[in-house]
Amino acid sequence: MTGRECYHCKQWIEEGQEHDCWTTTEVALTQDLSEDLQDAWERLRETAVSFGDQRIYASHKSIMFSRKSCYFFVRPKKSFLELCVFLGRTLKAPQVRRADRASKSKVYHIIHIRHRDEVEAPLTDWLQEAYELSEVVASKGDTAPARSRQRPKSKRLSSR
Repeated sequence: MTGRECYHCKQWIEEGQEHDCWTTTEVALTQDLSEDLQDAWERLRETAVSFGDQRIYASHKSIMFSRKSCYFFVRPKKSFLELCVFLGRTLKAPQVRRADRASKSKVYHIIHIRHRDEVEAPLTDWLQEAYELSEVVASKGDTAPARSRQRPKSKRLSSR
């Protein structure tokens, strides 16, 4: 048998067989979730849709929610939904497992969801805040690179 193992998904691909493990769907990412996680996912998606106009799409192992840029995404795992929310401040709450700077104006927060009842305030408030921030940051041009400072040239003493 001639073929290769996909670097990303570790699936064996026969020679000449088409393979695109990067193309996926929400259904493919959520179909194997437990009933509790399916319910939590549905509630999370409904909450996000209620905020207004946005793009929701699957990318590799995540489901992205974005306006001009992604304001949060979900990685469905076997026993929880891993949520990554982008805010303009650092949250200090028991739900937040990790937070770190994503850019000059955004901080990402990792939150694990195991049940539908966890998709309520304050989590829904944070998602709404992230949704609103994504429009403000995009209008300010968050993607512009930081300017580098020029160092003042040192004066050389000439030997005479």
